[in-house]
Order: sequence, then structure tokens, then C-alpha cells
Amino acid sequence: MSQLNDISLVAQVVVFRNTRAFDQLVKKYQSPVRRFFLNLTCGDNELSDDLAQDTFIKAYTNLASFKNLSNFSTWLYRIAYNVFYDYLRSRKDTADLDTREVDTHWNTSQDDVGQQMDVYQALATLKEMERTCITLFYMEDQSIEKIAGITGCPAGTVKSHLSRAKEKMATYLKQNGYDGNN
Repeated sequence: MSQLNDISLVAQVVVFRNTRAFDQLVKKYQSPVRRFFLNLTCGDNELSDDLAQDTFIKAYTNLASFKNLSNFSTWLYRIAYNVFYDYLRSRKDTADLDTREVDTHWNTSQDDVGQQMDVYQALATLKEMERTCITLFYMEDQSIEKIAGITGCPAGTVKSHLSRAKEKMATYLKQNGYDGNN
């Protein structure tokens, strides 16, 4: 039902230039897209907001190219994926992303902040594609097939990235005091 609603909203934007319909799509997907970027950038709030904004601008300007060959959410995540990798390519010093300091200006308890920082640091140990796959699978609840569609990788490659990423994160977290029971 949700996919039908998305298609209806897309049609209203494309055919009638109904910006309110696009606002509804933004409201529906704004938090998931921002969370996706927050995980890819290892907690950089400002960068996540900028990348999310770029994603919705590109989605709006290219909405007529949505052919309903996949779910709207898959199409949108593919744009987000491309926006992130365009950003990485545009930076001369991409190694800096992996050593980025985690933003600690959270409105949660210190324990939650510490756990979030540990997760972001564990994510920072991953290669970009591993981080993308683990973020989409575990944090955005996307299927292997949808991740394959978003990244353009075969499903087997996505599974390999997930396996390596889980192993690397588990090793990092164990080395930093997590015993698997937390």
C-alpha cells in the first residue's frame, strides 16, 4: 500500500507539479535518508544534513525519470548512495573520512553517547562499501536484493561485504570492552 501511495505522490508531482505531494515524500523519507548519511559519515550531523538536502534536490529534479521499476525508496536510496560517493570523489583527501571525529553534541545520556560513538568508530574501521552495506541492511532494514539494486553490486558481493563488515565491527567492539552480551 505504501508503494502505491508513493507512486501516486510521484505522479502528482510529475503531472501536476504538486509540490505538496513532494513535501509528503520528503517527510516520509527525510529521517531514514538522514540516518543513512549519519551512519555513512560516522556521526557528522552537518554533513548528513547537507547530503540529505542534496539527495532530495536531485530526487525532485529527476522525479520524471522514476520509471517504477523498483520501489520509490530503492530509487531514492540509489540517489543518496550516488550523492555520498560523489561527495567522496569530490574531496581530495578522502582518507580524512575514516578518521573523522564523531560529533558529540547529542541530546541523550552520556552512556548512549558513548555507545553511539563506539558504533560510529566501529563503522569508521570499515571500507566505504562495507559501511554502506551494513548501514542499509541493519540500520535501514533493506533486503540484500534492494541493497544490490542501490549499490549496483551483485547480491553475493553484498553478502560478502556484510560478512566482512560484521566481523570487523565485532572485532573492534570486542577490543573496546564489548563482550557480545551488551
